[in-house]
Amino acid sequence: MTYIEEYKEGNKFFGIYLCKSKQILKTKAGKTYYSLLLQDKTGIIDAKVWELNNGIDDFDSMDFIMTDGMVTSFQGSRQVNVNRIRKAQEGEYDPAEYIPASKYNREEMYQELKKVVMTITEPHLRKLAEKYFVEDAGFIAEFKQHSAAKSVHHAFVGGLLQHTLAVAKICSFVAACYPVIDRDLLITAALFHDIGKVWEISEFPSNEYTDEGQLLGHIFLGAELVGKEAALIPGFPKTLAAELQHCILAHHGELEYGSPKKPAMAEALALAFADNMDAKLEMITEVYDKAEPTMEWLGFNRYVDSNVRQSSGYIQKRK
Repeated sequence: MTYIEEYKEGNKFFGIYLCKSKQILKTKAGKTYYSLLLQDKTGIIDAKVWELNNGIDDFDSMDFIMTDGMVTSFQGSRQVNVNRIRKAQEGEYDPAEYIPASKYNREEMYQELKKVVMTITEPHLRKLAEKYFVEDAGFIAEFKQHSAAKSVHHAFVGGLLQHTLAVAKICSFVAACYPVIDRDLLITAALFHDIGKVWEISEFPSNEYTDEGQLLGHIFLGAELVGKEAALIPGFPKTLAAELQHCILAHHGELEYGSPKKPAMAEALALAFADNMDAKLEMITEVYDKAEPTMEWLGFNRYVDSNVRQSSGYIQKRK
C-alpha cells in the first residue's frame, strides 16, 4: 500500500484506508457532499467526495474503505478528491497498518522518562511518581500506548508519553533557570499533568472521548487521582498535595482554555507555559509534515492563530 505521508499533490490516491470520520455537508449552492478524514499509521489526510454517485458505496465512520481519487492541495495542505469508495472486506487489510504512532521509539522514551522520575528528591513526590511510572506495569503499558489528544496534537500511539516527556524536559530546563521554582514539585506536576487522558480518551483505533472524558475531563480526573493517591502515602504533606493538584488544575493556563483555576504559583505558571509550548510546536510539526516540502507559506492555522510558514532553513533540511 501507499502510505498517506508518501502522497504528493497530483498523485493518484488508491488503496484501503480507515475512515476516521465522515460528515455529510452541503455546499453554499445546497449540494450534498462528504467530508472525510482518512487515516493510516503515518497520519491523517482530509478527503472530499463531491459527487455522490453509484461509485460511492454505503460506509460509515471507523469503516475500512477502498478509495480511488486524486491528491490535490488546499490552503497549503494536501487534500484528496475521492471518486470511488467501497467497504473493504476482512482479510484485505491489516488493522495495525492504520494506527498512527509516534516517530520516536516508545521504549527509549519511557526509559528516559524513568530517569526523570529518579531525579525527584522529595520523598513523598518521588514515591507517588514511582508508583505509577516505575512500579505499575499495567498502567505503564497503557500509558506508553495512549494518545495525548483526539486530533489536535500528539493524536497517535505513544503521543501521551512523547508529550509528557517533552513537557518534563522543558520544565527541568526552566527550573534550572529560575531558583524561585521548586523543581521536585514542577517535575512531578509535569509527569502527572495529563495522566487523566488515559481515561478521557479511548484506545485506538477509535481514539474518541469516553463518557468519563466528556463528563469530567482529563484535568479533573488527573487532579482527583493525585489527591487520592497522595492520601494513601503516609505522611504526605497536605499542603504539598494541594499544590500538586493546583498545578494540574491550572495547567491550561486560562479559564477559557478549560482550566478550573488560573496559575497561582511559579510552578503552575511554568507548567502551563511548558504544556502550551510543546502542544503548539507539535501542531506546527504536524502541519509541516503534511505540507509539500518546498512550500513556504502554508495558510492560516486556527490553533496557532497565524498564517504558518516553513523557514528557509527547515525547507533545506527537508529537501
